[in-house]
Amino acid sequence: MRIGELSRETGVAVRLLRYYEEQDLLSSQRTDGGHRLYAPDAPETVARIRALLAAGLPTRVIRDLMPCFAPDGATLQPCVLDHLAAQAADLDTRIAGLTSARTALTTLLTASTHAATALPTPRA
Repeated sequence: MRIGELSRETGVAVRLLRYYEEQDLLSSQRTDGGHRLYAPDAPETVARIRALLAAGLPTRVIRDLMPCFAPDGATLQPCVLDHLAAQAADLDTRIAGLTSARTALTTLLTASTHAATALPTPRA
């Protein structure tokens, strides 16, 4: 399958498919004319990449995880579950930090809004 076909079938832009290849997440063969040809299972590979990206994993981690999919192609082998749990814990920490920052910002905005409305209106 050529890159345009893979793009249409997966809904992923050609540019992203090239990027996945640059990151060693997806592979292709080249024709004599230089066109990329993907294996029949490439749409499943792209779906796995997209699922892992949606889970917030960086491409360097995804590269390591790609060979760890179970034979069913939908789940990961138990040997990488600790790594995924660590990624989830990292997300929890980042979410807590963002929540705290949002609370502080909201407090500042509320206090500033109240102070601004309490000021006397300047006369012209």
